[in-house]
Amino acid sequence: MTHNLDALALEFARICSVAAVPVMEVYRSDFTPQQKADRSPVTEADMRAEAIILKALQSACPGIPVLAEEQFEAGVRPEVDDVFLLVDPVDGTKEFIAKNGEFTLNIALIEKGAPVAGSVYAPALERIYLGGRVARAGALQPGGSINADALSGIATRKTPPAKGAVAVMSRSHADERTRAFAGEFGVTQSLSAGSSLKFCRIAEGEADIYPRFGPTMEWDTAAGHAVLNSAGGAVTQPDRSPFLYGKSAAGYRNGDFIAWAVPPA
Repeated sequence: MTHNLDALALEFARICSVAAVPVMEVYRSDFTPQQKADRSPVTEADMRAEAIILKALQSACPGIPVLAEEQFEAGVRPEVDDVFLLVDPVDGTKEFIAKNGEFTLNIALIEKGAPVAGSVYAPALERIYLGGRVARAGALQPGGSINADALSGIATRKTPPAKGAVAVMSRSHADERTRAFAGEFGVTQSLSAGSSLKFCRIAEGEADIYPRFGPTMEWDTAAGHAVLNSAGGAVTQPDRSPFLYGKSAAGYRNGDFIAWAVPPA
């Protein structure tokens, strides 16, 4: 299936829809967050969703190694080569705990360092984003079946609004360096968004740039990166060199990056 990237992204979306059912059960409950070794929060939703996703990926992508956030934390770290999968069962756990709806389930396929297919699902917002050869988005209820014909194509905008560029910022991690870069780019407005939705806001033409100075993990960004790429945008390092995946020597930790509506020259 990996050669048919649009079909694969659709399968990722189907898996995310199924995994979102227990996520929303936890979300609507009076849950108690726990703390991982790196002091980041985790909930029962992460564990339950990841188990469902991993089982489904064994059938959808047999033989392809998977790096999944909670298994990685538990020490399950398979060797990866040119082709592997990245899974974040609940991206934006702080948003999940705050119950603002801006958390996502993320699955992406990496080939030769680049994300080539991905799905970002925001179940509380009932919105799904897919990236393969093309980018699509639409409504999807948790546990609902996904129909490709019901999705609409999305694309980045090629010029900022006349009143100035729009930057999308993290609700949790925007800092002075981020704001300074945005100002140098000519940003006059900003949108706040959690999780991988920041990439998706650019992919659907609502913003022009997302600068991120600070650590993330590869599973945090890969699916959103895939959606943005397929919508006509790009993600680079701040020096505009390629932003790649499979950084085993760094423990799969990302460096700084910029997400663009229009790929830089």
